[in-house]
Amino acid sequence: MDLDTAKQELEEFIPHVRNISDSSIKKMAGRDLVRFKQFKKQGIAVKFGRFSQKENTQIRKNVEEFLSITGIDSAEKLLFTSRYPEDKETINRLKAEHLFCEKLSEGIPRPWRLIYYRARKMFDPNNYKGRYTQEEIEKLKKYHALHGNDWKKISEMMSRSNLSVAMKYSEIKSAINYGPWSKEEIQKLMNAVEEVIRKRMETEDANSRSSSEKPDRDVLINREILCQKLPWTEIEAKVGTRYWRQCKQKWTTILTNKMNKGQQLYRGTKGLQAKINLIKRLYEMGVEDANEVNWEELSKTIGDVPRTYVQAKFYKLKVSCVPFWQKKTFSEIIDYLFEEKLPELEETL
Repeated sequence: MDLDTAKQELEEFIPHVRNISDSSIKKMAGRDLVRFKQFKKQGIAVKFGRFSQKENTQIRKNVEEFLSITGIDSAEKLLFTSRYPEDKETINRLKAEHLFCEKLSEGIPRPWRLIYYRARKMFDPNNYKGRYTQEEIEKLKKYHALHGNDWKKISEMMSRSNLSVAMKYSEIKSAINYGPWSKEEIQKLMNAVEEVIRKRMETEDANSRSSSEKPDRDVLINREILCQKLPWTEIEAKVGTRYWRQCKQKWTTILTNKMNKGQQLYRGTKGLQAKINLIKRLYEMGVEDANEVNWEELSKTIGDVPRTYVQAKFYKLKVSCVPFWQKKTFSEIIDYLFEEKLPELEETL
């Protein structure tokens, strides 16, 4: 299949495909297009975003079945073959003979590349090693000075996952402030958000019209762009004194205050009522996984707030109220909140 045809056919399933590199499109045409068409016949849409518990279970099943078929003795060898140079040739031959790509993605309506990255994250024994020691932090700084953003190389040298070393370096690369936000920092954050949004919209304008047709106007920004899908690591770099997650949390707070004209939505009796409404609505939805929740719709149970605000409030609610929540499924957490916490909140109110 030629490149233009591949782009055209993939665009039905991945609207942003024309922003993807040509080499990636060629791989997707080979690995994904037939699968996407099969899912379409079954009425199943291609998914993006966080993986659901059901999808994680399917990945585990696919990996275990492939190990059973091939006799490869661990998921680490299968997914991190370069760590085992003495077995590399044999493992790669078995992958090719038994169609590893097809087997790994079986039953999961997502691009193969995303499934592969998710599997590597799930089965990487270096991914869950706890806090970094001061010695590790110094090593990370040293390795980054030598190898730049080659996270794969650095992760191998530190026996940590690619994601772990990249995120940790993002956290330590500058003097991070953990105290209250100053007025100057807040202004830097707002300027940074405005800059990345304007840049994005100017790019979209340039793609949709010639420069001579572009009107000289203020940008009207929709709620979705303000509330999500912002490049937080880029914003972090522009702010300079805060970690990206702090920037994201602070921006959510600023948006919430502006959207509600400074009213306190989550304190006193209003806060109690918001928690009650949140638990009831989640229970009524009857969903099995957090990824199936329409957080935008759910945010209306609290007020005119961004979806990230209501997600943060739900997270605090489950952590503070549900014992051993890490070992419970999403539906078990909701059932516990409804049966145990809701009566207590209603009585307090």
